[in-house]
Amino acid sequence: MSRINKNVILALLTLTSSAFLLFQLYYYKHYLSAKNGAGLSKSKGSRIGFDGTQWRTVKKFIMLTSSQNVPVFLIDPLILELINKNFEKVKNASHGSASECKFFCVPRDFTAFALQYHLWKNEEGWFRIAENMGFQCLKIESKDPRLDGIDSLSGTEIPLHYICTLASHAVHLVVFHERSGNYLWHGHLRLKGHIDRKFVPFRKLQFGRYPGAFDRPELQQITIDGLEVLIPKDPMHFLEEIPHSRFIECRYKEARAFFQQYLDDNTVEAMAFRKSAKELLQLAAKTLKKLGVRFWLSSGTCLGWYRQCGIIPYSKDVDLGIFIQDYKSDIISAFQDAGLPLKHKFGKVEDSLELSFQGKDDVKLDIFFFYEETDHMWNGGTQAKTGKKFKYLFPKFTLCWTEFIDMKVRVPCETIEYIEANYGVLEERSSHSWSVYEFVLEPKLCNCLIQPDPA
Repeated sequence: MSRINKNVILALLTLTSSAFLLFQLYYYKHYLSAKNGAGLSKSKGSRIGFDGTQWRTVKKFIMLTSSQNVPVFLIDPLILELINKNFEKVKNASHGSASECKFFCVPRDFTAFALQYHLWKNEEGWFRIAENMGFQCLKIESKDPRLDGIDSLSGTEIPLHYICTLASHAVHLVVFHERSGNYLWHGHLRLKGHIDRKFVPFRKLQFGRYPGAFDRPELQQITIDGLEVLIPKDPMHFLEEIPHSRFIECRYKEARAFFQQYLDDNTVEAMAFRKSAKELLQLAAKTLKKLGVRFWLSSGTCLGWYRQCGIIPYSKDVDLGIFIQDYKSDIISAFQDAGLPLKHKFGKVEDSLELSFQGKDDVKLDIFFFYEETDHMWNGGTQAKTGKKFKYLFPKFTLCWTEFIDMKVRVPCETIEYIEANYGVLEERSSHSWSVYEFVLEPKLCNCLIQPDPA
């Protein structure tokens, strides 16, 4: 009897335990999962991003560059914008602390990185290792534009861009080259005839549509999505540079041809003027940068850059242009504090403003303010002796960076139209296998409207 009772009791306990287990499973399925479903899905989804093509491609690319000591830094505008919005949180993140892929998993066709070419020690070895790791890489090269016209060197090619694909994602590596004005330059991504146009959607690239110039960024290391990367220390400044980074070269080949036709003036007086003019331009650039005022080379200084890649030795002044909307009320005092006394002030802020400052060695700095109308721009001029006012008309123009006497400065992108508006239609004279553009260095008055002197 006691033995039967023990079996019955054991069966009852087993049945009860099974029923309780089934109840727990039912309760979890129909109540807890409904209550916590969103949180569980989020946790599960956060790991899916780390298995995605984009993240894995970027991770492998970073592993490749780190193993070869290639100091790349992130310049992708979309990701830098996200980082900038969450900058404090990103700076405090530690390696491996990411629970969700928030940056490198954002949908996009490319991830853009950059490197400074002078720091790249083993370019060919890196290229081979990249292909061994599964990347398909395209290398874009072109001639160094600064050597244009030097027969023995003009054929030298330099790397400008790498595009490496893995699975369905691509990394665009922009190669920055140092320039003498202490800035970084990248070249135009121009597809040569043999390149497969379907390799990647080239039109979606953020860099390479035209050459670009950037301030040399200070870099810092951060951790995003569990990966350690270098980024510009001031990501907002770099982002602001991108839409205004277009760069145009001085016409080196034409300048060398110009000096074959017209010998350079290397007299003591000419060399002294060039030195003083360069120092004056450097001082003006430094002063205007502190004020946050954009400027560009104008009039004879712009002509010298375009025609001979240098300062015209007999011009006797430095000419700059500034948009009137960038005018600052303390601009005169800023130049005076820099040691440049005001020599002339013509016009008013609302009409035909022109400033002239006296530099050393009798070299003058002339600043012309430009006003924008619906279909043109103009700047005013005043004859010192008669007080007559003139309005000089210009077609609308945009600004590009260039290099001038070892400085990164702006010029009108539409340079020929700008110069012709100032000095008249250029004349081209052919000589042997090269051509020379000739301009007179006198302001063009035929498109100027004479204005009465306001009371």
